[in-house]
Amino acid sequence: MKRFLGLIVALVGLVALSSVALAQWGGGPGGRWGGMGPGMMGGGGRGWTGGAPCFNPETTAGQVTEDKAKDLAQQYAEKYLAGFTVDKVLPFTGMRHTMYSVELKNTAGEVRTLHINPFGNVMPFGGPRQRRS
Repeated sequence: MKRFLGLIVALVGLVALSSVALAQWGGGPGGRWGGMGPGMMGGGGRGWTGGAPCFNPETTAGQVTEDKAKDLAQQYAEKYLAGFTVDKVLPFTGMRHTMYSVELKNTAGEVRTLHINPFGNVMPFGGPRQRRS
């Protein structure tokens, strides 16, 4: 009987340690492998409401054109990145809409990249870097 009771206590302890380790590692409901995790529906973290703030000086009703993307990027540069000007506007398609990746360049050769979505939101991407030839 003592042997059986010792085995049950050992198993209960193993299950308790395993569940604590799994909870801290991110398993279980809402964790790494299943369910809705934090931030997946805007609950926090880097979900739909988290992340970098967007710059949108005016709300546009339709899809942004390449010229409008260039203008929005230049407005962003004038407000937040002194000395940077638009170098390249590169269109790409994502989720049935055309978006733009805009490269800004300054006199020191630093390049900044902005993403502009179809609704006119300007989002900075990465930090300063040198363009390699």
